[in-house]
Amino acid sequence: MGKPTGFLEYERVENRRRPPLERVRDWEDLYLPIEGEERLKQGARCMNCGIPFCQAGVQFEGKQLGCPLHNLIPEWNDMLMDGNYAHALARLLKTNNFPEFTGRVCPAFCEQACTCGLYDAPITVHDNERSIIEFAFQNGMMKPRFTQNASGKNVVIVGSGPAGLAVADQLNHRGHCVTVVEKHARPGGILTYGIPNMKLPKSVVMRRISLMTDEGVSFVTGVDASDPAVARRLSAEYDAVVLCCGAEEPRNIGVNSDGVSGVCYAMEYLHAASEQTMADQPAAQPDASGKNVVIIGTGNTASDCVATALRQGCRSVIQLVRRGMEDYLDPSGVLPQDYAQEEAESVFGEDPRKFGQSVASLQTDENGKLVSVTTKNGDCYPCELLVGATGFAGCRADVCEAFGVERDRTVKTGKGSYQTSVPHIFTAGDMHRGQSLVVHAIAEGRAAAVEVDRFLMGYTNLL
Repeated sequence: MGKPTGFLEYERVENRRRPPLERVRDWEDLYLPIEGEERLKQGARCMNCGIPFCQAGVQFEGKQLGCPLHNLIPEWNDMLMDGNYAHALARLLKTNNFPEFTGRVCPAFCEQACTCGLYDAPITVHDNERSIIEFAFQNGMMKPRFTQNASGKNVVIVGSGPAGLAVADQLNHRGHCVTVVEKHARPGGILTYGIPNMKLPKSVVMRRISLMTDEGVSFVTGVDASDPAVARRLSAEYDAVVLCCGAEEPRNIGVNSDGVSGVCYAMEYLHAASEQTMADQPAAQPDASGKNVVIIGTGNTASDCVATALRQGCRSVIQLVRRGMEDYLDPSGVLPQDYAQEEAESVFGEDPRKFGQSVASLQTDENGKLVSVTTKNGDCYPCELLVGATGFAGCRADVCEAFGVERDRTVKTGKGSYQTSVPHIFTAGDMHRGQSLVVHAIAEGRAAAVEVDRFLMGYTNLL
């Protein structure tokens, strides 16, 4: 399998980011994908190693080793090398419902576990995955798939983020009648409202929603399942309910902001920005236009807030990171930059991160509008918009209470199970495991679908 000498003959070539000063002027895709002969060479670099740790998907010493979906990476890299996109696609879809999402926003645990990366650069698994699925969509290979054996069972999925979509896709192809309800105006959950367009274009999300609709999944938006009456109706009308509402409860920013105008949490901010870009309408609130912005936190969500503020035309942007810089240096002692920090430095001349700092107090004008923040180090920064990107404390209580399921930080289930304290109600994704990644949410959705199917049918043939 693969080209045994490929990793010796070809250098790693990644998809290129567009120049930062160009991309901050729009919301278009960050990357310029490499295709054609060069992409085939990147597939050929997969070295036919004896033990492909890239697809292991296990936890080792507290770290993720390999793909949580157990993607058959050496197989589809081999087929990509030969230009056999049809077979590559078949192997990719065997384990991953939505490669167009993970091929854009996954942190690529597969590449971190790549054997080739021990002494050289790892395979461009992430980019190869995106290339295969995009080739398939662009060349008419992604056609609706229908099952011939309807089960007669009705399932409702509450929440249309990656976990909910994965459950829906699996159970629909199994032959169950699947309805997905979503409280917002558009389906997609965090894919639509929480990840900015430049990282995950909304056209890509809607393209998948459209395909699933053609395959028979019903999407109903504007349904708030935290309403006890709605929850009772759904629970009574469907043979199984799967709660996939995410971990929406934000972690406190650590400073009292009562009565202060200009303070928000990351999801509120990113949601408003997504609504603005999708509707192409005047700025929604909260908005960073013309403001000094301070973002508390690190990680992907904080970076997305930095990048969003830049595109909205902020006056300045600072990212406060609680831990010291030494905690973020790579093995060679270099401080890595992601796309947002690269953009901020290009616009303002310096990295936006201030390490070892956290907010101690807020200063307002006579009307209660935020004007500056003071850190515990004594530094004072002008600030009209403070965004808390400090993570999530768990799932919201209201949906759990409406359905009568037990919860603490997440919904309570048995060990290794997705079934809640109410027998026909299940859960998956961040609502089940806590704040996590899109790839973990898809894996959760697939695993939950197996349990739901077994509950409905007495057995399952889902993998």
